[in-house]
Amino acid sequence: MKQFKKPLALALVALAVSGCMQQQEEAKPTGPVSYQVSETAPVDEREKMAYALGSSVGTFVGKTLDRQEEADFLLDRDLVITGFVDAVKAEAKLSQAEAEELLMTMQEVVTEQRQQVLGGKAQAEGEAYLAENAQREGVTVTESGLQYEVISEGAEGGAQPTETDIVEVHYEGTLINGEVFDSSVERGEPAVFPLNRVIAGWTEGVQLMSVGDKFRFVIPAALAYGEREVGNGLIPANSTLIFEVELLDVKQAQTAEDNAVDAG
Repeated sequence: MKQFKKPLALALVALAVSGCMQQQEEAKPTGPVSYQVSETAPVDEREKMAYALGSSVGTFVGKTLDRQEEADFLLDRDLVITGFVDAVKAEAKLSQAEAEELLMTMQEVVTEQRQQVLGGKAQAEGEAYLAENAQREGVTVTESGLQYEVISEGAEGGAQPTETDIVEVHYEGTLINGEVFDSSVERGEPAVFPLNRVIAGWTEGVQLMSVGDKFRFVIPAALAYGEREVGNGLIPANSTLIFEVELLDVKQAQTAEDNAVDAG
């Protein structure tokens, strides 16, 4: 199963701004710097490089601002642009130390607000979805709150994994709004992992399956990522997750380790 890593977006912004401000301290421009806006795309290769650099930074900052606004944290975009231009011209009006402190504070505030605003919304919507889904025919609710239904069954007598086994699966994960956040099916390659090293909903749920089975799991946030936001916001805090899982194979941990040694 895909492991998410949360990019330090705001930290990178801080690094970029700090770098610009460091240039201010180390070198002053030898002449006037002019900026012009063109409605036509650059043609010369060097001009394209310059434009690509600015476009890349602008796209990154724009996405960062969009993420902040999702959490009702609004910044004046004109001032963001002004700060960027001033830094490029080595005319930044804040010291490097002050800018770094402000950006660190901003990161903390945005993280907290995303958890409160988006996490609160995800929790309320998830609880409503779980209550409704539990009433559907064919859905079973375990003691932990995990919900599952059998989509299709494999051949009788298929192996059933234990917590310490390694499993091979195809899966697709979605939010309750249907948005896909991860899919081995789309990648065209099954996932292989120890069953005791994934989210609790998977560890519990896949043990209910036999090889060849395909289940649909609805996993409460407490059995998924809890209050953590993962995938750079792709999965908000307190999200209820839906997985369709097909169990392809079960390998005992020791057997898998032996195979790995033989292969080496």
